[in-house]
Amino acid sequence: MSPLGPAETGAGYATIAACHRPESATVTRRLIVVLALAATLAAACALTWRIAWQHGIGTLRQQAAVRADRTASALKSTLDRYESLSYLLATHPFVTDALEHPAPESLARANRYLEDANRHTHATVTYVIRADGLCIAASNWDRGDSFVGSAYRFRPYFMDAMKGEVGRFFGIGTVSHVPGYFISEPVYRDGKIIGAAVVKLNLEWFPGIDASEPLLVADEHGVVFLSSVPQWKYRTVRPLSQAVATSIDETWQYARQPITLLPMTTLRSLGADAQIVRLGDGRLGPYYLAMRRSLSVPAWQQITMAPITSVFEDARNATAAVGFGFVSVCLLVFYWRTRRARLREMIRGRELLQRAYAELNLRVEERTADLSEANARLQTEVSERTRAESELRAAHDELVQTSKLAALGQMAAGITHELNQPLAALRAFSDNTRVLLERGDQSSARENLEAIAALTERMGKITNQLKLFVGRAQPRNARAGVPRALRNVLNVLQKRLQTVAVEVSLLDADAGVGAVRVPLDLSADLPGLTVYCDDLRLEQVLINLIGNALDAVAMVPEPRIAIDVEVADASLVVTVHDNGLGISAEALPRLFEPFFTTKEMGQGLGLGLAIASSITRDCGGSLSARNGPQGGAAFVLTLRRVRVPAMQLGTPSA
Repeated sequence: MSPLGPAETGAGYATIAACHRPESATVTRRLIVVLALAATLAAACALTWRIAWQHGIGTLRQQAAVRADRTASALKSTLDRYESLSYLLATHPFVTDALEHPAPESLARANRYLEDANRHTHATVTYVIRADGLCIAASNWDRGDSFVGSAYRFRPYFMDAMKGEVGRFFGIGTVSHVPGYFISEPVYRDGKIIGAAVVKLNLEWFPGIDASEPLLVADEHGVVFLSSVPQWKYRTVRPLSQAVATSIDETWQYARQPITLLPMTTLRSLGADAQIVRLGDGRLGPYYLAMRRSLSVPAWQQITMAPITSVFEDARNATAAVGFGFVSVCLLVFYWRTRRARLREMIRGRELLQRAYAELNLRVEERTADLSEANARLQTEVSERTRAESELRAAHDELVQTSKLAALGQMAAGITHELNQPLAALRAFSDNTRVLLERGDQSSARENLEAIAALTERMGKITNQLKLFVGRAQPRNARAGVPRALRNVLNVLQKRLQTVAVEVSLLDADAGVGAVRVPLDLSADLPGLTVYCDDLRLEQVLINLIGNALDAVAMVPEPRIAIDVEVADASLVVTVHDNGLGISAEALPRLFEPFFTTKEMGQGLGLGLAIASSITRDCGGSLSARNGPQGGAAFVLTLRRVRVPAMQLGTPSA
C-alpha cells in the first residue's frame, strides 16, 4: 500500500517536472557559456600568434637583409679587386713578349713575373693562354700540378677573351680539380688579340662554416657553387633546361658532377627578395627566411638563409602565455561564482532540511504500520521456507542412497564382466584336466591344475582391482613386462583363438622410416619391453582389447588379429588390429563410456573398454580407437616405458 494518496502522487510528479525544466535550461546556458569562452580563447590565441609572428618575421627580415647586403658587398669588392689584376697582367710587357716571342728566356721571365704577382696579390693561380688555347706560362710553373701545357680552348672565359671581352667563369679546374672563379682579359699586340691573361680565385672561404645561418651563391643558371652546407653544392635552385645542362657538360664547368635539384619549397613570398622556404623532402624539414641578392657582374645570385625557429618559439610562447592567462582568469571567475552558489545552496539546504525533518516524522509514523504488517507476512514465509528445506533435505538423503545402490550395481556388473574370461578358461582347463586324468597323463594334468590355481588367484585380484572403476587411484610405479602379459592373455584366450590367425610383431620406432616389423618372441622377458603398470591390470587391458577383436572377427570368413608392439624413446605402444567390420561414426566417440555397447542384448555389459581406459589413465598412459585404412578397427594402447641402459630387443622368433 502506498503511503501517499493520488493527489499527493500527482503533486510529486508535477514538482519533479518543474525541477527538471530549470535544470535542463541551466545545462544549456552553461554549455553556451563554455562554447563562447572557448571561441574567445581561440580568437585571442590566433590574434596573439598572428601579431607575434608578424613582429618576429619583420625583425628577422631586417636582420637578414643587413647580413645579406654585407656579404654581397664583401663578395662584390673581392671580385672587382681581382678583375683589375687580370687587366694589369694582360698589359705587362713580359706577358706580351712571351706570347709574341715564346723563347725560353721570355717564357722564364713571364713565369717569374706571374709567380711574384700571384704571391703579392694572394690569388690562387695566374696564367697566360696562347691564341690557340695552350697555356704557355703560369704562376705554378714549377709545381707538379702546373697549368703550363694544358689546353683551355673549350673554356668559356677563354672564348670571351678571344672575342675582346672580359671573361668571367666559375668552375672546377681540369688540372687541379679545385673549384675557382676565373677572370680573363684579352692580350693585344698592335691591335690584334694574341692571347689571354687569366686569374683564378678560390672562393671556398666566402660562405664560412656557420651552418645555423646557411649562405649559398648560384651562377646565372641557378647552380649552387658556393655554400656553407657542403651537401648543397652543385645543386640547382630551379630546374635546368636541356640546352643549359648540355653546355655545362661540354665545358666541364663542374667536372661533370651530378647536378640535382635542391629540395627547397617556397611556402610564402614576402616580396621580390624575401621568401619563407622549407628545405628537405618531407614536411619536417627546417624552415628558413631566404633573402636574395643579385650581383650584376657576374650574373650571380646570393641567397642568405635565416632560421625562423626562434620566431616560431616566440609566437608559441606568447600564445601559450595568453592562453594560460585567459584560462586562469576564467577559472578565478568560475571559482568565485561557484563559491557564491555554494553559499546560497547551503542556506537553501538548511531551510529544506528543517522542512523535510517535519515531514519525515509524519511519514515515519505511516511507515511503521506498514512495516508491522510486512513483518507478519515475513514470519509466515519463513515458516513455509523452513518446512520446504526439511522436505528437500529428506529428498537429498534418499537420492544419495539411490546413488550408492547404483554404484553397487555398476561394480557388480563390472565384476561379472571381468570374471567371464577367467571362468571360461577355468571351464576349459577343468574339462581338459578330466580328460588327461582318464588317460593317465599326470604331468599335463598337473600343469592344468597349476593354470587353474593361477586363474583362481587372478579372479581374487580382479575383485580387489575393479574398485578402480568407481574410484580413481594414484598412478603406481609397478612394472610389467609386455611379452609376459601377452603370453598370459593368449593362454587365457587360447580356446577362442583356435580358429583365428594371430600375429604378434615388434617395430622399433627409433629405427627411422626404414624400420622392419619382425615377429616378437613371447617366451623371453626382454628388459626393453617393460612398462609402468601392474601385471594384473595390464593383462586386464589386453584381455579386453583382444576379446573385443575376437568379437569383431567372429562372423568374418578369414579372421585375423595383428598385435604390433612399437618401441619409442619414452613410451611403448601396443596396437591391436582386426579385419572385422570396423567402428561406426556414431559409436566411435562413445566407445569408452560405461555401459555403452554395440553388441546385442545379453552379449556384453559395455564395461570392458571403460575399465581398460580407467586402468590406462591411472598408469599415466592413453587408450584410443580408430578404423584401419584397409578395414577393421585398431585400438592403440600407449604406456610409459621403463628405460634401461642398453635395450636388447632379442632375435625374431622362427
